[in-house]
Amino acid sequence: MQHDQFIPELTAHIVAVAKERDGKAPSERELADHFGVSRGQIREALAILEAVRVIERRAKSGIYLTPEGTGLETLAFYAQAGIPLERRQVFEAVEVRKIHEIKAAEIAAERATTENFDRLRDLLAQSEERIKDGTGLAEIDHAFHLEIVRATQNSIFYEICSTFYRLSRQRLPVYFDKPERNAQSHAEHQQIFDALYRRDSELAKALMQSHLRGALSYWTELLDTSGSS
Repeated sequence: MQHDQFIPELTAHIVAVAKERDGKAPSERELADHFGVSRGQIREALAILEAVRVIERRAKSGIYLTPEGTGLETLAFYAQAGIPLERRQVFEAVEVRKIHEIKAAEIAAERATTENFDRLRDLLAQSEERIKDGTGLAEIDHAFHLEIVRATQNSIFYEICSTFYRLSRQRLPVYFDKPERNAQSHAEHQQIFDALYRRDSELAKALMQSHLRGALSYWTELLDTSGSS
C-alpha cells in the first residue's frame, strides 16, 4: 500500500476504533495485524500522526486520539481520510480561510512578480478551455487561489492557506458541478486578476471578499442541510 494512501486509511481506522473505546486507539500490534504490515511501518506512520496531533501517547496507558479541533493539520488529516468534521470546525476553517485570502489579494497586488502573473494568465486560459469542454474548475480554482497567496512572497502564508484547501479539496468538485457556477467563478477570477495586474490593492481586496462571500454562503447552506462537511 502506498504511503499517501496508507496514512488516510490508518487515520480513518484509528478514529473509528477510538470512538468506540473512549478515545483509546488500537495498539501497534493490532494495527499491524489489521493492515497486514510490519510494526515498524505502523510505528513510522504513528509518528507522523503524532507530529500533527491526530494521536497522542500516554505513559503506561497507550495511544489515544487527540480531541478534535486541536490543530489545523489534524483537521486536514481528518478531511483527507474522509472523516466528517463537526459543523463548527468546517465553518471556522472557511471563515479563517476567507480572512487570509482577502489579505493575500491585497498583498499580492503589491508584490506579485511577472512569473506570478504568467501563471495566473495560464490558469485563466485553462479555465476558459474547461468551461468550453464542460469540465469543472475545482483543480483550477484551487491553483488560482493558491497562486495569489504565493504572490505574497510569504512562504508561511502559503503553507497556511494550502492546509485550508486540504480541508475542502474533496468538496470542491461538488461546488463546481454546475456550469453557471464555473462561469461565474471564472469571471470573478478575471476581475481579480485585472485588479492585481493594475496593482490596485484595495480593489483586489474588495473583489476577493465578494468572491469568497459566495463560497461561504454555499458552505453554510451545505452544513445546515447535512450537519457536517
